[in-house]
Amino acid sequence: MDRVMAMFKELTEAAGVPGQEQEIRSLMRNYLQPLSDEILTDNLGSIIAKKTGDANGPKIMLAGHLDEVGFIVTHVNSKGYIKFQTLGGWWSQVMLAQRVLVKTRKGDIVGVIGSKPPHVLSPEERNKVVQIKDMFIDIGASSAEEAKEFGVRPGDMIVPICPFTIMKNEKFIMGKALDNRSGCALAVEVLHQLQNESHPNIVYSGATVQEEVGLRGAMTSPHVVDPDIFFALDVGIAGDTPGMSEEQMPNSKCGKGPLVVLYDASMVPHHKLLNFVLDTAEAEGIPVQFESMAGGGTDAGRVHLHKKGVPSLVIGFPTRYIHSHAAIMHRDDFDNAAKLLLAVIKKLDRNTLADLLS
Repeated sequence: MDRVMAMFKELTEAAGVPGQEQEIRSLMRNYLQPLSDEILTDNLGSIIAKKTGDANGPKIMLAGHLDEVGFIVTHVNSKGYIKFQTLGGWWSQVMLAQRVLVKTRKGDIVGVIGSKPPHVLSPEERNKVVQIKDMFIDIGASSAEEAKEFGVRPGDMIVPICPFTIMKNEKFIMGKALDNRSGCALAVEVLHQLQNESHPNIVYSGATVQEEVGLRGAMTSPHVVDPDIFFALDVGIAGDTPGMSEEQMPNSKCGKGPLVVLYDASMVPHHKLLNFVLDTAEAEGIPVQFESMAGGGTDAGRVHLHKKGVPSLVIGFPTRYIHSHAAIMHRDDFDNAAKLLLAVIKKLDRNTLADLLS
C-alpha cells in the first residue's frame, strides 16, 4: 500500500458525521501541517492550510468536506433498541442489515440496522420499501438501562462499517465515506505535489464541515480566506453500472478522468474559469469528463456567493454507490485530478485572474 492509499485508508476509516468531524479534522491537521505555512480554521471546525507561492498573487481555495453521511442516536426504547436520525441523504434500500458503529463516551459499539422480519409481513407489506422511521439499531442491549450502561446516549454519532479495500483490480478502491474523504485526500495531495513547485499565488487547501446537511461549512470558511477562486473537491455519480443509460450519465465512467460539473441545483460554474480549466487539461493531456445534475449541490454552491462573488468550479471523481456503506472509485481519476489542479495552480497568476474577471 503506497503513501496515497495509506492516507485513503486512514481518512475513510475515521468517523465524522455532520457536526462531529473532530476525529477526521485531527487527521487532516496531521497531514496538512507539514505541508503548509499556516493552518486556519473557522468556528464550526473547517480546516484550511495556507501555502504561499507569491504573497501578492490571487488566493485560490480548494476544499473537500470532512463529514460523511451517517446517523445520530435520538433515543433508546425500553427494550434497548436505538432509534436514530439520518444525517445526509440516505436511500432506505441500502440500509437494512448493514453493520454500524455507535461512537459512545465509553467506547465504540457495533450494531446492525434492523426492521420487522419479512416472515411476519403481509404480502402487501413485503412489496413495500421499509421506511427509515421503522428501522432501528440492535446493539445487543436488553433494555434502555443496559444501553445506558454501555454508554449510549442521545446525540451519539453512528457511522457505517466498511474497511478500506484495494480491490482485485488494484486501480479500484472501496470504502465508506469516499464522499468525501477522497476530496480531503486530494486537498492534501495537491499541497504535497506543490512542495517542490513554484506557483504565482496563495493556495488555501483543506476541508469544510457539515456539507451533507446544507453546505454549512462552505458558508463560514470563506470568511477566513476571502478567496479569489474556489474549487470544490467532491465526488460525482458514476454512470458505468448496469441500469444507467447514456442519456442519464453519458460520460461519467470510473477510470476515464476526473469530473468537471457543468450544472447542479446549487451553481452554474463561472464560464471563463471552466474554459481555463478545460484548456489547461487539453494542453496537459489530462482526460476529463462532465457531469450535470438537476438536483444536489456542492460547497461551491455557497462559496461562489461569498461577498461580491467567487468564480468557482467543482472537480471530482465518478464514484459508485455513494451515500451507502461502501463506495467504489478509480485511482487514476484521483491522480489525474491532482495533476489537473497542480497545472491550474501553476498557471493562475494575477493577470489570469484579471482576465477571468473581465
